[in-house]
Amino acid sequence: MGKIISIANQKGGVGKTTSAINLSASLAALGKKVLLVDADPQANASSGLGIDIRNLEFTVYECLVDEVPVSQAIKKVELDNLYVLPSHIDLVGAEIELLNMEKREHIMQRMLKPVAADYDYIIIDCSPSLGLITVNSLTASDSVIIPVQSEYFALEGISKLLNTIKIIKSRLNPKLEIEGFLITMFDNRLRSANQVFAEVKKHFGELVFDTVIYRNVRLSEAPSHGKSILQFDPDSRGSSNYEDLAKELSER
Repeated sequence: MGKIISIANQKGGVGKTTSAINLSASLAALGKKVLLVDADPQANASSGLGIDIRNLEFTVYECLVDEVPVSQAIKKVELDNLYVLPSHIDLVGAEIELLNMEKREHIMQRMLKPVAADYDYIIIDCSPSLGLITVNSLTASDSVIIPVQSEYFALEGISKLLNTIKIIKSRLNPKLEIEGFLITMFDNRLRSANQVFAEVKKHFGELVFDTVIYRNVRLSEAPSHGKSILQFDPDSRGSSNYEDLAKELSER
């Protein structure tokens, strides 16, 4: 049975999708079979791996709302071992459509169940909100990675996310754990970045990944080419950071 990990933070611009794409690619490079589920209506994880989101018959939307089997929507991407369940802007409307469905918080869990054993890891890129799709993602997951940008307001809103995780754990998914806090966009020349890192370490201790994702221009350029950082610039610092993260995660 594959491990299902959500990457979640309701704060936008913290490197969530970048981490979802490049962690998935790095795990695939380690020989793990990986499915990346794009659960964000912006569909950046899909386009960031070269999928033409304008010409898709089925996406995560049809799987959630119309019960189309996941196997019909999954796309193979250029990298060996890596598959994507793409998203679409239609997913915005799914929040409302799911409201009246039975056991609405468990729809993604039911959706992924038939394919869970086919993969070593299923990584879910959550949208930057704590709406019903994100609740579904966390209910379907074994654990959650929380990316934290190393800047002044980084810790704002984390308590809200932690509270949501606590509620989901007590009411919907008792096995949900925090996989770890991932420091992103780190610049060790900035005092504020070092302070945020120290603060996160102080609060969350062992739950903070040893691997830190440094600020790296190549990381932000890669998605516009429809490639992971491993394909776009394998010698960059961003690439080695995500390779280290994949090793750290797989060794846990």
